[in-house]
Amino acid sequence: MKLSVLDQSVAMAGRGQDASIRQTLALAQAAERLGYARFWVSEHHAHPSIVGTAPEILMAAIATQTQRIRIGSAGVMLPHYASLKVAEQFRVLDALAPGRIDLGVGRAPGSDGKTAQLLNPDRYASENFPQQVMELQAWVKGQPLPVGHPGHGVFAYPQSATSPDIWMLGSSDYGAQLAAHLGLPYAFAWFITDGQGAEQALHMYRETFRPSASLDKPKATLCVWALAADTDEQAWHLFKSRARWRMDRNLGRIGPMLPPDQAERDYSPAEQMALDALKANALVGSAATVSHKLRALADRLALDELVVITWTHDPQAQLHSYALLAQEFNLKP
Repeated sequence: MKLSVLDQSVAMAGRGQDASIRQTLALAQAAERLGYARFWVSEHHAHPSIVGTAPEILMAAIATQTQRIRIGSAGVMLPHYASLKVAEQFRVLDALAPGRIDLGVGRAPGSDGKTAQLLNPDRYASENFPQQVMELQAWVKGQPLPVGHPGHGVFAYPQSATSPDIWMLGSSDYGAQLAAHLGLPYAFAWFITDGQGAEQALHMYRETFRPSASLDKPKATLCVWALAADTDEQAWHLFKSRARWRMDRNLGRIGPMLPPDQAERDYSPAEQMALDALKANALVGSAATVSHKLRALADRLALDELVVITWTHDPQAQLHSYALLAQEFNLKP
């Protein structure tokens, strides 16, 4: 089974946000050395915890510092932008890393409503998402748009022998249906819903999939949150940072991730119930523990690839988690 990486450039208490961007670049280089198949970066705006705002720029930096690993967005929040401009950006990325670019797109704003409107004043932009994706498919693949379309006769440059692979991202049935209709690969954001709705979305995607010029059969993956350490005890200690962030977020308090030694606080009974539920479903523990859970999840949902996202306050602990999983899954550079 293949493993890939999703990194969100998380802000850490006690360090500058610029360090988080540089850490994402360093992690991409390490992921290639460890044998991971893909390295994806996310897009968020005006978010005090997740400071990766421009995946296309970060991907360009990664492209120049890697040679083999696929590089992708997970994803570009398409309603903020013109499809032609996104196609041009990713055609340039493909020129930097031929045949290694994944263009993951999503409909969600990756921000609050006010910020989304500042990025695109059209508050109904998301309603045009299916049309935007179809335009993107044509421009990315160098195909003409139909006569009568405003973009007929317009092409996205540079053209080359290769082109980015477009992925549909989602955490609901909507993305699954659209990916199936357009014949695109599909990635479900398990880490956003804690798995809720994943089986239904994957079933819908596979049952309604229509082959396309770029994909003849369904291709799906999950993006899951996981954390491995040398022992179960060490992993759960590191998990305290993530747990505190989740509990604070539920109260509308969003900020940088705290170190585990500073992350504990008194939780209300309701919060404790939520925390217990979070821990019960978490993919956390020793490398053997986490790999067993990941394999079981992949087997249950008939997947041959998982994308792993890991938050830790200490970048070395994050890197060590990925190294342990690479060893457990016998990944090869």
